[in-house]
Amino acid sequence: MARLKSTDIEISSFQNAMIQFDEAAKRMQVNPAWLEVIKQPRRVVIVNLPVRMDDGSFQVFTGYRVQHSITRGPAKGGIRYHQDVTLDEVKALAAWMTWKCAVVGIPFGGGKGGITCDPLKMSQGELERLTRRYTADLIDILGPELDVPAPDVNTNEQTMAWIMDTYSMHSRHTVTSVVTGKPISLGGSLGRREATGRGVLFTIREAAKHMDINMEGATVAVQGFGNVGSVAADLLYDDGCKIIAVSDVKGGIINKNGIDIKKLLQHVKKTKSVVKFPGTKPISNEDILELECDILVPAALENQITEENAPKIRAKIVAEGANGPIIPKADKILDKNGVFIIPDILCNAGGVTVSYFEWVQDRMGLFWSEREVNQRLEEIMKNSFRDVLEISMTKRVNMRIAAFMLAIKRVMDVSMLRGVYA
Repeated sequence: MARLKSTDIEISSFQNAMIQFDEAAKRMQVNPAWLEVIKQPRRVVIVNLPVRMDDGSFQVFTGYRVQHSITRGPAKGGIRYHQDVTLDEVKALAAWMTWKCAVVGIPFGGGKGGITCDPLKMSQGELERLTRRYTADLIDILGPELDVPAPDVNTNEQTMAWIMDTYSMHSRHTVTSVVTGKPISLGGSLGRREATGRGVLFTIREAAKHMDINMEGATVAVQGFGNVGSVAADLLYDDGCKIIAVSDVKGGIINKNGIDIKKLLQHVKKTKSVVKFPGTKPISNEDILELECDILVPAALENQITEENAPKIRAKIVAEGANGPIIPKADKILDKNGVFIIPDILCNAGGVTVSYFEWVQDRMGLFWSEREVNQRLEEIMKNSFRDVLEISMTKRVNMRIAAFMLAIKRVMDVSMLRGVYA
């Protein structure tokens, strides 16, 4: 998915995260010194990973792990494999994870990892050797009480199984709680795969109530049809919404009369893309953002909505399924135009919430039904939305600033209670 570029120098993901933090912090009466304590990453690790390729040659990959905060609990965050992974991106994602965990009130800090590679050009064996080497090089900073990874872009249950096994071999006993997003047979949680998309659904429902939009027949466009976008589209379709357009890395499709998501999912399973789905016309990833609709779900990559295309956004609700899809300048334009934004640190927090459930279940050795997992998730997402909305209305700020204000306060409160060890 190509990133859209601003007329200015493209803002970095970490700059975006810091601007969002500062916007909220300046509205709070907080000692600036304490803000610096919680703002910057606690630890940044860069590792060079030599891996034997299938042809017998060696290739050296660069891996990252950033622990932004461990104030409220172990660092928590996914690991992504992508050719465009940079330290700046990983730092931003780790920071967003800190605020995300705080917004939904779960006892984790923020972490994130990544390896600069193109997994589509690597074999299963090469990916396994890369994953195990990455885990071994980070073994001292990972663990159920230290840092708990999860899947992200181009990683999955199998990746987590390799990490768990490598960590367990070093520990000399099985440690299921070192990662989340594992296969069910290895201690994974029911409902985990759908959790992020389901959380998007729950927050959209609450936003629709607030905006007096009837979910039955509400028009929806979804940019990005990976795990988050496809699950959100499917669940919104089940709720009676009319999905008029979706897209993936290969392109987009549109039918203003509505797309049958159940049939589309079968098409994607066969062809690996949404393109050429019968009964639809092609549309670009850029144009899908500008469609007239009730709900827009950007669920692709960062920096998709800039000051260039923000004035053209015609959705009433923008639900950030992706992390950082809107740059700060665009945020202001959308806010001025009356677009209701469900910020990423709230909207897509369903994944980390059910990751927390998985971690809890692994540690106590007692597992819940999928219905119980979904009920617990719905309660947390609804309550978190209402907490943020209350701050938004009482402080007269938009939802993003309100979410950051809530998160900063929760991290700050714990930081001040713990003090600084010196």
